[in-house]
Amino acid sequence: MLMKTASQTLTEQLAARFAQRIRDRLLAPGARLPSVRLCAQQQGVSPSTVVGAYDQLLAQGLVEARKNRGFYVRESTPTPVDSAQAATKKVAKNIAQDGAASRERAPLNATALIRGMFHGISDKPQPGMGVLPQEWLQTTFLSTAVRRSCGVEALNAFSLQYGEPAGDLGLRRALSTKLAGLSVQAAPEQIITTIGATQALDVASRALLRAGDYVMVEEPGWAIEFARLDALGMRILPVPRRADGPDLEVMARYCEEHQPKLFVSVSVFHNPTGFCLSPSSAYRILQLANQHNFHIVEDDTYCHFAPEHATRLCALDGLQRTIYVGGFAKILAPNWRVGYMAAPAHLVERLLDTKLLTTLTTPALLEKSLAWCIDQGQLRRHAERIRQRLDVARARSVKLALGAGCTFAAEPVGLFGWVDTGVDTDVLSQRMLDEGYLLAPGALFHAMRAPSSLMRINFATTQNSAFWETLVRLRAEQG
Repeated sequence: MLMKTASQTLTEQLAARFAQRIRDRLLAPGARLPSVRLCAQQQGVSPSTVVGAYDQLLAQGLVEARKNRGFYVRESTPTPVDSAQAATKKVAKNIAQDGAASRERAPLNATALIRGMFHGISDKPQPGMGVLPQEWLQTTFLSTAVRRSCGVEALNAFSLQYGEPAGDLGLRRALSTKLAGLSVQAAPEQIITTIGATQALDVASRALLRAGDYVMVEEPGWAIEFARLDALGMRILPVPRRADGPDLEVMARYCEEHQPKLFVSVSVFHNPTGFCLSPSSAYRILQLANQHNFHIVEDDTYCHFAPEHATRLCALDGLQRTIYVGGFAKILAPNWRVGYMAAPAHLVERLLDTKLLTTLTTPALLEKSLAWCIDQGQLRRHAERIRQRLDVARARSVKLALGAGCTFAAEPVGLFGWVDTGVDTDVLSQRMLDEGYLLAPGALFHAMRAPSSLMRINFATTQNSAFWETLVRLRAEQG
């Protein structure tokens, strides 16, 4: 809550709060600020305080007033001239997104979600988080794995040179065995390690596409994927995602009209819905790929939460037109940034060249440590414990969500729930920020922004009744 102090008036505090959200991209360019009356009610201050705060934001060049429409975040916000040091910090903070600052698109809000996750909105459990809580991931075997890879002789051997372009051979062998358990047959020579699964997706896109190419992506879908493809200059073709897979009629029409070069899919525990691909849909997707000559990138980021027998396109296709992408940030060590792709033999060199042009090689220390975790069965046992804990958390979160008057737009499975709140979650998310909660509103998961009453929740971080009580209260006020 805003509190008047000797050093800062209520007007200054309110202006500073909005200014920080704008600079952190928690309020995207083009977003409308609450009306003066509504903001006064939300913040518990007088309308004149709000008017004064908005005037300060206008003076700073952060917002603009549109006649008879209200106040909006400026499409391009100048760096405040506070000091040379402050300006330098802001440039470093925003450098990754400056090129997109003028677009009123969901990708800007995708980076806002990531920034909120990294900065830490508050010490409360965050429902919009995309990873498990730190206490869930704590293990004793990670440090053991690193120590085993850090003998003086071994450390010198792989630290003083760039290492293998495709990644540590021991890890690629371990991954080959692991994939075989999913019925994905990939020799170590077909596997390339990357800096997280996100880089694997990026390498595949850069290797197979050129600016202006059409790409089919499931919708709702991963906000970061829309943002990444948009930044590369690709033309996104959103394919509605259903319970059994993508809308095949829409895909077929896109193929006839636009000749897309790529289809990006999450077959198992789709983000955000949790849907899993059916065998019949998988078969028809592969038929379309062969008929219209496009590749498929299958993102299996959530494989550690899913049953091994779940339908995967790469297993049915035998890595002919498909590229399998995986990683370990969700289940083991987010900051290790170890990901990988398994690809058709004829594409390996092209993908490897692209990796070398972007990052040269990947760090061998953590790859060797991860190989030990897999070979010793530590990762498998850890994943089993996480799944059991997640099952309990999911049951509690579902009960609390239903008790709060929400409904589920998809069956609650996996890590995420696709929840209907009954109100615009873009508006609700700004209200919840005031209470210290970062939401993932439904509009984030669409290629083009549109109001939505849906939001994605993380089952591991929504077991707290206080969150749902807050949501109920603010939803009632929102009407």
